Parts: sequence; C-alpha cells; structure tokens
Amino acid sequence: MLYTSGQDWLQAPRKRVLFFGMSGLGKTHVSNMLRSAGDWFHYSIDYRIGTRYMGEYITDNAKAEAMKVPFLRDLLLTDSIYIGSNISFANLTPVSAYLGKPGDPARGGLPIEEYRRRQEQFRLAEIHALLDTEYFIDRAERLYGYPHFICDTGGSICEWVDPDNPADPVLSELAKTTLMVWIKGDAAHTDELIRRFDKAPKPMSYQPEFLNRMWDGYLSENNCLEGDVNPDAFIRWTYAQALAHRQPRYQSMAENWGITVTADQVAALRDAADFDRLIAETLEKRG
Repeated sequence: MLYTSGQDWLQAPRKRVLFFGMSGLGKTHVSNMLRSAGDWFHYSIDYRIGTRYMGEYITDNAKAEAMKVPFLRDLLLTDSIYIGSNISFANLTPVSAYLGKPGDPARGGLPIEEYRRRQEQFRLAEIHALLDTEYFIDRAERLYGYPHFICDTGGSICEWVDPDNPADPVLSELAKTTLMVWIKGDAAHTDELIRRFDKAPKPMSYQPEFLNRMWDGYLSENNCLEGDVNPDAFIRWTYAQALAHRQPRYQSMAENWGITVTADQVAALRDAADFDRLIAETLEKRG
C-alpha cells in the first residue's frame, strides 16, 4: 500500500486517499469535511462521469425529450434555446435521470435493451473516471497547489473490478497513487439505507450478469412481461439484493488493496486532525 504504517501516514507531506463503499455511508460527507480544511482537493468520480464522460448523452437525451414538444422543437431547430445539465457535487440528478429505470414506459420506465445500453455507457464512463485519478492528483498539486487529495467514488466501483486479482487493471492503478479506504456499514446501516431507498428509489448501476439475473428473476416471480414492470417496484426489489451482492466485493477490495473504517467512526469525525488519527490507527492495526 501507499502508506505502510500510521507513522508513514502522519509524516507524509502528501496524503492521498480513495473512499469506497455504498452510497449513503459517509464518503461525500468526509470528503466535504476534508475539503473545507483548505488543503485537500476533492475529486468526485460521479461528477467527472456526468461532466466529462456522459455529459453529451445526458444533454442529447434532454434534447430528444424537448423535440417531442412542438414549441421547444422549433426553438431547438433554430438554435434559439440552449439545453444543458446543471450538474454539481451536490446535485448528480442528471446522471441518475439519464440512467433511468427499466419497465413500463407509461410509468417512466425504459425498454430493457435501452436500459442495458445506458448501463454499459455508465460502466465505461466510471472506469475512465477512476483511471483519471492519477491525472487529477497531479493537476490538483501542479495547478492549484493542493498537497492532499481525496477520490470520492460511486457505490458501483466494486462492480467493474476483480478484487481477488492482483493484476486487476483498475485497482492496480488506483493503489499506486491512493490509500483505498472502505467505509463499512453494519446491519443497522443497511436497514436504514433500504428504508431510505424504499422511500425514494433512485437509479443505480449494476454488473451486467447481476442485472440479467435480477431482471429474469423479477419477471418470473411476478409472472409479468417486460412492458408491464413497475420501474420503481423493480429497483426496490433489486436494491437489498444489490447490497448483499456488493458487500463481499467491498470486503475483498479492503482486504487485498486497502483498509477498513466504519461508518460510525466516519460520522464521529470533527475535522482533518481526527481523520488523520483514524487513518493512522487503522494502518497500525492492519500492520
């Protein structure tokens, strides 16, 4: 690993970390806390995906919807209006809206093949954004003078890597330049994530094999056709299974490539000094 002991971490003039784990357990919270300290650069993978790698897809999709409205169609064809996404660190809705949910179009769903196509676009975008980490580490210091660096990843990072392969191309690159930190939740956190998701289901990205298994299983269990699927019902049904599917993958990533801290430990952090102590203590325990 990039830092082999607590002392290594505390004495490092340049601290570089990558947070991974399920969305909602504190990755962005601790990233924002460190950024507010003034000497940490915050690189958001989801923001990079939405602005660099999927921005055109998102905008074109919005334009396609606008073209269905005669009034807006005429304005677009004469270049009289501009359509774009207002994506930010705090508002990643344009990415989620583009990914969508599969099922009945009358209830806002996408045909499953179109959904799979967008999932593949996201997979490639996330891998590219992750591999941009080293470039942004250099850019943050060279251009802006930030000595410390946070890579804030999306929950789906574990879907595209093989954590048990020491030559995994994505993890190998990330481990060269960052300390990979899993923010781990417990059973109570999982129940809370499921409760939150059930209240407001959001689009997610899945490993193709997992998605196919879930889709076929849902159709069979509910004895329905593809066009009859309630999009929200499907992703609610899938979410808890996705959490269970991802947990061992995160654990292997932490065991083979990084360290583990708990969501409760992260929630208790007050400032960058607290964070430094937590990482140093965790490295010592691992050592």
